[in-house]
Amino acid sequence: WYLSRLPGRIGPYLALTGARIDGADCLALGLATHFLPAERLEEAKARIVADPADIAAILSALSVTPPPSALMAERDAIDRLFAPDSVEGVFAALAEAAAKGDAWAEKQAAVLRSKSPESMKVSLRLVLDGRGRTSFAEEMAVEYAVATRVCRRHDFIEGVRALIVDKDNAPQWDPPTPETVAQASVDAIFAPLPAGEAWSPR
Repeated sequence: WYLSRLPGRIGPYLALTGARIDGADCLALGLATHFLPAERLEEAKARIVADPADIAAILSALSVTPPPSALMAERDAIDRLFAPDSVEGVFAALAEAAAKGDAWAEKQAAVLRSKSPESMKVSLRLVLDGRGRTSFAEEMAVEYAVATRVCRRHDFIEGVRALIVDKDNAPQWDPPTPETVAQASVDAIFAPLPAGEAWSPR
């Protein structure tokens, strides 16, 4: 829901790369309202507990100007290189830029090469389709259906094996490339669940 509504192509970039964002990035993106140093968090909690009606004033009093957002410094490159609506298109854009000596593009391509091709296709579709959803509940129903299926797929199990169980950091994805991921497989992951199994707000 939130990735779909970030400016430009930041949503697809974060969904595909799994890049982490910090407090300065969150503030720049509108995901946060205030930037507090870690050492002020305990004071903030104590003051909010003591006076919960005054949260905005407390946060404003304790907040500081954040450092520049590293994510926003790459905004032009993100919007350009993650503009395609397909994983294959993103790889092509990154490869073209890397061939011209763009080190940032090569770094992102290397990150994507380490990811599950099927999972990248699912993640990108979630973000792109999410722009058209009209409620958070609708988004949650789709994401729940997707999650119930992804966690039973080969690549999820293989990722857990490679990163947590065996710790060899050498997952063998199946299918191994974006081009070999069948559209029908992705569509099946997104199929609505039966009424008795679907997520709903309660």
